[in-house]
Amino acid sequence: MTFALRRLAAGQRGIITLAAFALAIMAGSVVHAADEPDLIFRRSTVFKWVSPNDKLATYAVDDPEVEGVACHFTVPEKGGFKGWLGLAEQVSDISLACRQIGPIHFKDKMEQGADMFSQRRSLFFKKMQIVRGCDAKRNVLVYMVYSDKLIDGSPKNSTSSVPIMPWGAADPNVQKCGEFFK
Repeated sequence: MTFALRRLAAGQRGIITLAAFALAIMAGSVVHAADEPDLIFRRSTVFKWVSPNDKLATYAVDDPEVEGVACHFTVPEKGGFKGWLGLAEQVSDISLACRQIGPIHFKDKMEQGADMFSQRRSLFFKKMQIVRGCDAKRNVLVYMVYSDKLIDGSPKNSTSSVPIMPWGAADPNVQKCGEFFK
């Protein structure tokens, strides 16, 4: 009888552990979902018979620290059953374009190369990051996207520049990015 009770208790611990793990992943996803970029569109690139197709997806994200700048990036999304379940490791090919979309105003001081946006690209080990910097000599914001892995990073990257320009007659004072970067 005690063996059966111990076996049942061990089984319940396994179920409880699995449930706790699932809740932790879901909680992380909920927190991460608030920072999700806007999906603009998706385009299938590889047809799969039974499971979802491989796709290219284009997203938009506003710079949270610099008003008046938006970035668009395109990422490949793995299909198949692993992709559908969120278990596929996504490839590192990411393109980036950032533009001035209104008057540019800096909210606070920033570090050169600080993260502007990041997004998980695999279950545990890979992240896509968009970082920003300032070319003070030319008064240009510079954005770079890359993906990293816990063990082996990727040299694949893309860069986009945003010259800080007046935005119509209502924006006569152009800020200098060099004054806002450390």
